[in-house]
Amino acid sequence: MENCTVSGYHIPAQTRLFVNLWMIHLEPAVWSDPCEFQPERFLTTHKDFDVRGQNFEYMSFSSGRRMCHGVSFALQVLQLTLASLIHGFDLETQSNESVDTSEGKRLTFVKASPLELLKSSSLHGFLLLYMLKFDFGDS
Repeated sequence: MENCTVSGYHIPAQTRLFVNLWMIHLEPAVWSDPCEFQPERFLTTHKDFDVRGQNFEYMSFSSGRRMCHGVSFALQVLQLTLASLIHGFDLETQSNESVDTSEGKRLTFVKASPLELLKSSSLHGFLLLYMLKFDFGDS
């Protein structure tokens, strides 16, 4: 390894660099209103984005050799869990208030304010629980 200069910054040999993915994800040159929760942007203007690290504007699981090895499993479990919750329960906020999606200032991505939901079983959730009890009951 040897010394190098990147965009006017001198980087000595043997320097360990860390990429700030959070700042990349908030880049206004790439994302209009980057702090706003707009999932529809991935259905329209950025629909060809790959969450597996091929687009350097969005690297939720990192990229290259250091990429998360469990990305495929994590995405499948996340989708299945979310679909099961939405299918099995009616979810709403207290007094139908809007959800604050802002992030806190920490090393990990934690919401600035906690999300509190009220759940009530839908008929589908009741039937699902009944079937599970029937299949794996107290025998």
